[in-house]
Amino acid sequence: MMKKETTLVIGASDKIERYSNKAIRMLLQHKHKVRAFGIRGGEVEGVEIEKLPIHSEDIDTVTLYLNPKKQVPYYDYIISLKPRRIIFNPGTENPDFQNLLSKNNIDYEEACTLVLLSTNQY
Repeated sequence: MMKKETTLVIGASDKIERYSNKAIRMLLQHKHKVRAFGIRGGEVEGVEIEKLPIHSEDIDTVTLYLNPKKQVPYYDYIISLKPRRIIFNPGTENPDFQNLLSKNNIDYEEACTLVLLSTNQY
């Protein structure tokens, strides 16, 4: 079986001040493979922000930068990726989705991707 190793940033933005943008850049600095999905598209450090949901077999981690209401349309999509874990960054915590993830045996944590990377806990 292929090892899953890509991080998918959902809610990605090409605006440099956005945390999703900082996360993409820091993931790249730490040599992680990165895919990005965001409704406006764009590009960060050579990573295309795709405007349509990405279907990939190698998504290990999904890191969320969408508030809980905006996550709802993507529940089934995210579960279909069968990631190893979902990271709920500050402001994205969502008990309804977390219950659904538990039922689908997908781990999740409420954490900050930037902090996890900078403390070598990613």
